Amino acid sequence: MFGNIRWNNDHYEGTDPTTTDILGPFYRPGAPMRTNVVPKEIKENILQLSGTVFKDDGKTPYKDCLVEIWQCSPEGIYDNTSDEYKFRGAQKTSADGKYHFTTCIPVPYATNESKKTYRPAHIHMRISGKGEQDLVTQIYLKNDPHIQEDYASRSPQALKRILEIKKNNKNENTLQFDIVMSKELLLDDAGFQKILGLYQMDDKTKVEFYRSDDLLFVKISGQIDDVLYYQGNNSFKDSLDTTRIKFEPQENGETKFFVEFMPDPDKGNWVKGTGKRLLKY
Repeated sequence: MFGNIRWNNDHYEGTDPTTTDILGPFYRPGAPMRTNVVPKEIKENILQLSGTVFKDDGKTPYKDCLVEIWQCSPEGIYDNTSDEYKFRGAQKTSADGKYHFTTCIPVPYATNESKKTYRPAHIHMRISGKGEQDLVTQIYLKNDPHIQEDYASRSPQALKRILEIKKNNKNENTLQFDIVMSKELLLDDAGFQKILGLYQMDDKTKVEFYRSDDLLFVKISGQIDDVLYYQGNNSFKDSLDTTRIKFEPQENGETKFFVEFMPDPDKGNWVKGTGKRLLKY
């Protein structure tokens, strides 16, 4: 399952591609190009996040790829609307594949009003560029009590992304996260044109599919809901394989999609549906 991995004192090492994770409902395209994502009023629990991005061979630095990060505030709130893009930022890697952000130590937050369910503390990342498969992932913190409560963080795929905060020689909080990209599997432009657009499902829900680099993004009710990776044969799936979609262009020029998704991964029940394209992009 984990491929070429070895244990080195207190962490796993390996050259296998970094595993994916859920996009989450709070991704905002167009974050400012900056290395410091902390609002000026925040002075505590500052965190230096850095690492190197490698190409799929695990050795070659991946220069000039775009690294985006986003996370909630210390109050557990995402900045989804302001022009400041608080706790959101992007940068290009240097010639040696390195990136560095100044942010804050992330915090867990409740996922419902009863505050009985929490997502563990995490930082979202998206890495994109030419020649490598775009990556959407998350990093978590070691000893977080909520990791086993969350289906994404307790997945075996997250094992190498649960990291320990350490101190550097300046007594700063640091996290190092090196990333290995995977080989690109890309639907060509003509193939994308056959499937992009606005669809209506059997239950009248409207679902929009749009392309960003080599990923297929999903919008439901106008909100970015998921990101899908191409699997070949007009088929896509999400990071944890809880959504599978196959598009079928029809002879009359219409396009339909067939979907299987798991509303509650803890229960493991699959639900099926279909959708028909209403508007072609």
